[in-house]
Formats: sequence, C-alpha cells, structure tokens
Amino acid sequence: MREILIKGQLNKFKTFAEFAEEFALGERDLIVTNEFIYTPFMKELNLKSQVVFQEKFGTSEPSEEMLTDIFAALDPDSYDRIIAVGGGAIMDICKVLSLKRPSTVHNLYFKVDPVIPEKELIAIPTTCGTGSEVTNISVAIVRDDNGNTTKLGLVADELIPSQVCLIPEMLKTLPYKPFASSAIDALIHAVESYLSPARATMTSELYGVKAMELILEGFRRIRDDGQDSRFDYFDEYVTAACYAGIAFLQAGCATVHAMSFPLGGTYHVPHGESNYALFGKVLEKYDAINPEGKLAEFKKTIARIIGGTEKDAIANLNRLLETVLELKPITAYGFKEEDVDIFTDSVIENQQRLVVNSYVPLTKELIKEIYTECM
Repeated sequence: MREILIKGQLNKFKTFAEFAEEFALGERDLIVTNEFIYTPFMKELNLKSQVVFQEKFGTSEPSEEMLTDIFAALDPDSYDRIIAVGGGAIMDICKVLSLKRPSTVHNLYFKVDPVIPEKELIAIPTTCGTGSEVTNISVAIVRDDNGNTTKLGLVADELIPSQVCLIPEMLKTLPYKPFASSAIDALIHAVESYLSPARATMTSELYGVKAMELILEGFRRIRDDGQDSRFDYFDEYVTAACYAGIAFLQAGCATVHAMSFPLGGTYHVPHGESNYALFGKVLEKYDAINPEGKLAEFKKTIARIIGGTEKDAIANLNRLLETVLELKPITAYGFKEEDVDIFTDSVIENQQRLVVNSYVPLTKELIKEIYTECM
C-alpha cells in the first residue's frame, strides 16, 4: 500500500500580491475565479493574465453543461498555466481545464476518454473545506445511464495541482454560512479518511487527526466566543482543510460522501451542507453496528479534543456542530419519500469508489435507513 502522495509543492503567502510576484503572473496565465474574489484581491494589481469568472457560466456546482460551455469559450492555445482561485467548484473546473480536451465532458467523467494532463495547474483555495487543492478528484453533476442526476468524481493522479498556495486572507470573502459548511466538510474528510477500513494509513491518520484538532478547536471558539472568532483563526482553518485533503487523498472518503452526492446533484445543495445533513446519522449507525475497532479510537480522539466521555463522544460532537451550523432535515432541501429508493440505487450504481471505504458494510437496507432517518 502506498503511503502518502503530495504531488504539489506546498506554499503559504500573506497576500495574493506576494503570490503574484513570486510566480511572475503574466499574459500566458489563465486565472479562473469569481468576481467577488477578484475585485478585492486582484483587480488593483492590474495583472496581464487572462481572467475568467465562473459565474458567467452558471452559479451552481460544475455540471457537464457548464464545463462544455467553458471549454467552448476558451482557446487552449492561449495559456500555459491555470491559476485556480476559489472553492471546490473552481478547483473541479480547473482540474478538467488542465487536461487535453476530451471528445465530450460526459465521456471524460464516464471514463470513455483518457485523462491526459496538458497545462500546469496552480491552486489557491478560498474556502476551508474541500481540500481539493491537494486531491486527485474533480466532481461534476452528470446524468447516469438511467437519466438520473448525480455527482460523479473523476479520479486520476494527473489531476493533482503542481503547486498549492495557501493564503489565509482569501477566506475573508466567505460569508459565515458557507464558511461553516466548508469547515464541517473538511472535518468530514478527516473523519472519513480516519475510519476508512480499506485504505487508511499511518500518514492519513496523522494528517486526519491534526485536521480534526485544528477544526474542532476553531468550532469550540465559535461556540464560546461567537462567529467573528473565525477571523483570527483563518490560518489554522485553511491549513486544516489542506491536511484533511491530504488525508482523504490517501485514504478516501466513504458513506457520507457517497450518500450526499445524489442529494447535492439532484437538489443543488452545497457540498458541505449536503454532507453535514448525513454526517451525524452515519456516525450513529457506525456506533450502533460496530462500536469497537477504529471507531473506539475515533471516540477517544474526539473526547480528548472536545472533552466529555468516550461513550458520549459522538453525541457531544454532533451538539458542537449544531452550535456552528443549523442541522436541517434533508426534506428541507426538497428530498421526497420516493427519493429513498432512487438515491439508494444511485449510490450503489455510481459511488462504489466511496462505498468500499465505508466503516461498516454499506448495504441497500442501511442506506435506506439512513436516508429515512434524516428526513
């Protein structure tokens, strides 16, 4: 089993201006970002680089249609480097843009066309959740062979950015709710990789535990000192998200992600929020089915970080998360009773790369049970 893969060079800068100077941004660079990020951090620099705003092609998460439109709007011969400045959606888009053009986006995600790297990719995250800046996956909303909408991950080591630049001040553009769901998403990455029975390693555990420690300390501050306490902790949050990304690059995500993809893809629920809607219930099921083994170690870790007993660790964790972000039933996002069977089939058919990492065997019956109890 391979231990750790950090393909990209990790960097940290105080400001975007420092990054732009160090990397000598110029005419052959393509910056993909959002206008609300570009204006405060890049506009006054008067960069000669080509700039593309994602929102001109849609405000939702990447889809086959969005990626196809972006491909059509860009001349691949007009740039050599791609600078991805944004959250998970920007990262997913730029990973695909860094490849040799496929015949269709659909064929790329369904593995008809090969993954062939072509452009250098530099990643600058502006959220503290996806960890996508260090991972080998790009997620898009697609239609499967049955015509159902879901999210699907394109997985290849060639997608890992060559350079990762952490700039904590970039998190300042993030309103509280997306910040909170983003940070919870990073926590889920750390937890799922830690509990992965198929692929967890010493290094994934090391990075996962450190990510949990940093994130949960930040959440404790929010609980005790209020939402604005996050502003003094951005360095730790962006670092923790990167650590969690390294952990799940090695060990993979599992049940929470597998089950959240149909929810997010069908009802356009933000990724972190759709994961959060299922996370607590999945941990409760794990504890009911197999409380010993790695889960026992996980509960010790959580109790050490946030206090309380090992027995109450999962309940205490869920209570802490609810002080950070309101937990909604999945029906609040549009989920209907008939979706239980549809989404369950979608998970089994389309998310096997995640299902195999489940801490307990993820049967159809268990999937249906979790969806039903989250309604």
